Amino acid sequence: MLQITRMNGISCLKHQQVLPVSPEEAWQFFATPANLNEMTPAWLTFEIRSVLPEKMYEGLMIQYRIRPFLRLPMGWLTEITHVRDGEYFVDEQRKGPYRLWHHEHHFEPCPEGVRMTDLLYYDIGYSFLGVLAGKLFVHRMVREIFAYRQSVLEARFNQSAVG
Repeated sequence: MLQITRMNGISCLKHQQVLPVSPEEAWQFFATPANLNEMTPAWLTFEIRSVLPEKMYEGLMIQYRIRPFLRLPMGWLTEITHVRDGEYFVDEQRKGPYRLWHHEHHFEPCPEGVRMTDLLYYDIGYSFLGVLAGKLFVHRMVREIFAYRQSVLEARFNQSAVG
């Protein structure tokens, strides 16, 4: 399930996905910052520019470079602001293309394995260019990124659940 709602210029994406693995296995994958590469579409030309630890922690700053539009490079700096092992973590943009980026990742056990819920609040700005960019490509790109991630996770974890 993926839905985006908007209120007062802030977009809220809610995405849920159930994976047939233990919450521990899902958490271990998501708590490894280098795995972000695997979940990001190639067309973003996503490049992590920081030295990454094996496991994320509160206060971790991660620098990226992306090329989301016309292959123009954009710097992005996020901070892992909250972590409760096995339950949730939050990343927030500190510098980058959005006026606001607050992304919550929640994990809860369910009979089928683990239910992951993403809550993403983002704002691209109120200027004419921000509104136009949102209508022309930003909202579509955000949807495509989450659809890509869903397919990657299904392939990875459905395969590991069978094998």
